[in-house]
Amino acid sequence: VKYGGNAMIDENLKQCFARDVVLLKLVGMNVVVVHGGGPQIESLLSRVGKKGEFVQGMRVTDAETMEIVEMVLGGQVNKDVVNLINQAGGKAVGLTGKDGSFIRAKKLLLADRDTGEDLIDVGLVGDITQIDPSLIGHLESGGFIPVVAPIGVGKGGETYNINADVVAGKIAEILKAEKLVLLTNTPGVLDQTGRLITGMTPKQIVDMVADGSLSGGMLPKIASALEAARNGVRSVHIIDGRVEHALLLEILTDHGVGTMIKSH
Repeated sequence: VKYGGNAMIDENLKQCFARDVVLLKLVGMNVVVVHGGGPQIESLLSRVGKKGEFVQGMRVTDAETMEIVEMVLGGQVNKDVVNLINQAGGKAVGLTGKDGSFIRAKKLLLADRDTGEDLIDVGLVGDITQIDPSLIGHLESGGFIPVVAPIGVGKGGETYNINADVVAGKIAEILKAEKLVLLTNTPGVLDQTGRLITGMTPKQIVDMVADGSLSGGMLPKIASALEAARNGVRSVHIIDGRVEHALLLEILTDHGVGTMIKSH
């Protein structure tokens, strides 16, 4: 589950999310939580007088920004999420990709959308090269709920900021997860008239990206969803994190609260 957006800020939604995770664990599902922390990073950056900048939905990250990102994600936000789940009766443990070097990364270079050739340097943003699932496996077998901050480690020990949707997608693939759920601040994937598309195939997604009806912050989400659906994750759900108990509704009811992408 990628946990982000309003569900991370609104007190009531935070409690709902934590209870949902604990309940799913109780009924025998192994939940792995990967969290973002965009708003929290923004607020600390502005306190030190820096302005966040994004290219294709990815945060441009210089060395100073990286320190702040690591402090906020690996420290403050990660422990908040762990604490929330523990308060709701779960046994959560916080990790970053540096723990056991379980998320290996290299520098990400983005292709320029306009020329298609030039590579854009967005700083210390990571591209995942390898994920070692054994640490998560050990925690799950002990009844713990892993809570992962999206930070990777390079060959020389460098720290990389990685988009949380991308991390969630890759972990889902490596663990051969049944479902990948991405919480967002939209009702799901919308068509050009603004209506919710409840079910999609990978082909429809490719068409929508091509005609420009999917853009901005939805791009990394859709790319992760597509990749996961093509690589063995049976269904991917992009759901509205502003709805109370969105996670339970999506997983345990027929109607759901978002867009489901089937792998076939």
